Amino acid sequence: MLEPTKSTRREFLSGTSAADALADAVAGEPQPLPLPKTVGAEPGSHLLSVSREAMACLFEVVFDAATGRDLTEAAVAALELLEPLEAQLTVYRDTSEVSRLNRRAAEEAVEVEEGLFRLLERAVALSEATLSAFDITAGRLSKVWGFYRRQGQLPAPEEIAAALATVGSRHLQLDPERRTARFTQPGLELNLGAIGKGYSLDRVADALAAGGLSDFLLHGGNSSVLARGRRIWDLGFGIWDSSKSEIRNPKSQIPAGWLVALRHPLKPDVRLAEFLLCDQALGTSGSGTQFFHHQGKRYGHILDPRSGWPAEQVLSATVIAPTAEQADALSTALYVMGLPAAGEFCRRHADISALLVTAAQRAGGIELHPLNLPADRWRRL
Repeated sequence: MLEPTKSTRREFLSGTSAADALADAVAGEPQPLPLPKTVGAEPGSHLLSVSREAMACLFEVVFDAATGRDLTEAAVAALELLEPLEAQLTVYRDTSEVSRLNRRAAEEAVEVEEGLFRLLERAVALSEATLSAFDITAGRLSKVWGFYRRQGQLPAPEEIAAALATVGSRHLQLDPERRTARFTQPGLELNLGAIGKGYSLDRVADALAAGGLSDFLLHGGNSSVLARGRRIWDLGFGIWDSSKSEIRNPKSQIPAGWLVALRHPLKPDVRLAEFLLCDQALGTSGSGTQFFHHQGKRYGHILDPRSGWPAEQVLSATVIAPTAEQADALSTALYVMGLPAAGEFCRRHADISALLVTAAQRAGGIELHPLNLPADRWRRL
């Protein structure tokens, strides 16, 4: 949950600000987010918040009152982009462009709006890079498992096999010259649920920057977070100036960034870790709220598009990446991959960091696995 904060970098580094973290990136259902109760002019002390609902969650942009007081209207205008983006990307409206593709693209090549076409191209590239652990063509799998309508059910083996036969980005034929998409496998269905929110955050962030806002934290439903700039921090012993990347009257050097907290995957009221984000995005995937039980076994909603079954090696996967689109997609991919393959992926991609949480041997225990995470940019609480 995003909250106003007066935490300082000194507190973060000394380990005393766990209760005052700026934001919770949390896998699962969104919760109501409180607006700051007070707004002051002291640099780094208070935050302004502008929000709107879209994509079944709350999107919110948070920025420093001292540097962005006159930019509230720009924030409102940027968030208005969410309405046309949702109308284009959702599979829950028959009128959306993605729904139109799902109806027609198996029969003919369908022209696609440029932004969506480029997104499809990048999604296919991510599928290839993750060895199909991430795949936007798994729409039918979600339906046979009941997660499309949030009513999980155990499908028959033949239903899984039939749905799995339609999955595979290799069946999505993209023509850059004509900017068209065609499905070479009948029954294939696109679902951008694991990348569309991150893509939308990136679009909104670009609009915020164009409107004059350079230091802000933006999130969608808590599980997708994007930070731009470094924020001005009141340190008590000096002011961090993000425009000059220096501390005025410094007594010690500190890292800069927006402070983001991660919730415990098994205890939603407990903060598990904190991260410092600077011109980065964070995405978290987990099945803490969308799951069902059948004959004593728990089945989560994140499906492995290679096997057709729910992934179950990881409790949560948090990814830090240059864009929200990448962070969203890769948090799903690394959750599906499991720890060994996720570690290998991060070793091959220096710009991607991750924190995977797995169950420990003792009941109720967990283990944290940082991958490519610099020691001064995160800590366990």
